[in-house]
Amino acid sequence: MAAAMAVALAAFATGPARSAEGEIYPAPEQAKVDLAAAMAASAASHKRVILDFGGNWCPDCHVLDRYFHDSVNGPILEANYILVHVNVGRMNENLDIAERYQIPLRKGVPALAVLGEHGELLYSQRTGEFEAMRGMQSSAVTDFLMQWKRPPA
Repeated sequence: MAAAMAVALAAFATGPARSAEGEIYPAPEQAKVDLAAAMAASAASHKRVILDFGGNWCPDCHVLDRYFHDSVNGPILEANYILVHVNVGRMNENLDIAERYQIPLRKGVPALAVLGEHGELLYSQRTGEFEAMRGMQSSAVTDFLMQWKRPPA
């Protein structure tokens, strides 16, 4: 068990690789593996998990990812969360995961869910709140990250 936890933590410490083309979302079949590793790492680190549902074809998803990793939000994300990119293909992949975490993909992507360290659903975007990310500011992501981070112990 400890060895498996160490492997999961090591896998998430390096984070998902991004290609030179700027792909954010790994192949759809990677989602379940990444989610399991994130949950193990969350239990060990007490960080919350953000599930980011989207696709590499989605301009708003790329804007959200830039905002997640900018100079203001990057440190908040790193200190408080484990980010998992869930590739929904052309809205036809990982539908079971979206349904489990109450993400209505028909409202658009990107869409986020926040999980607690025991896998409990704390929040899901049900009305396409970030679907028009290109028209939003980085501060909207800052507000989101601050609202859903784990309260101090």
